[in-house]
Amino acid sequence: MKGTRYLIVNADDFGQSPGVNRGVIAAHERGIVTSASLMVRWPAAAEAAAYGRAHPGLSLGLHLDVGEWAYRDGDWKTLYQVVPADDETAVSEEVSRQLDSFRRLVGRDPTHLDSHQHAHREEPLRSALLTVADRLGVPLRHYTPEVRYCGDFYGQTGNGDVLPKAISRGGLVRTLRALPAGFTELACHPGLGGDVDSMYRWERAKEVKVLRDPRLPKILAAEGIALRSFAALARRSALLQEGGHGAGATPLPDREGS
Repeated sequence: MKGTRYLIVNADDFGQSPGVNRGVIAAHERGIVTSASLMVRWPAAAEAAAYGRAHPGLSLGLHLDVGEWAYRDGDWKTLYQVVPADDETAVSEEVSRQLDSFRRLVGRDPTHLDSHQHAHREEPLRSALLTVADRLGVPLRHYTPEVRYCGDFYGQTGNGDVLPKAISRGGLVRTLRALPAGFTELACHPGLGGDVDSMYRWERAKEVKVLRDPRLPKILAAEGIALRSFAALARRSALLQEGGHGAGATPLPDREGS
């Protein structure tokens, strides 16, 4: 018999553009998105942060942004670079700047940490974010054992070839049915309007449609999968550290009212 399965559906790139914001909001309000990672450097970040302040059911984390690369014409091209990825001092200072910006925009610390295109899997960004995650006591994608990362809901291969079945309803259902016990973060990239200059552009609207599929709640219930957010995970950890709840405690409510 499978143990309890908790699913955090986290939308990356919140704040990157008005269209991405609309997609994330639609997938939260009428879909299964429970958390989002905010890109603080972009003009649409203030709009995204304002939504997050007004809708605490959507947990907001920091999507650390040091650059973006696209696979085009058989090679990886730099679309933009915020700081040199191998400059430890510059990277550390940029992490501090973006964390400060997040706090100004949102009015609190992030509930979780990750990075654009998983840049923090390489040094020196990895160590910089591990330090921040430890200081804040929040999960860092790929490096928090309590939360398994799942990137299967993504409509491209590593080289940018289209992979439409991965972001179909059938593909998502297969992913959900294969979830292990415990907490899983399912990453997604919803967006509307195609207003980002990115290798992942038109797939975003398809994601919105699938994430809002009205049949998903029944499928989740049938599979015994409970939606949670990163904020709920933080509260659970705090309760366990205080010794107030054990394994048999009443579970936290689904979606925290979102």
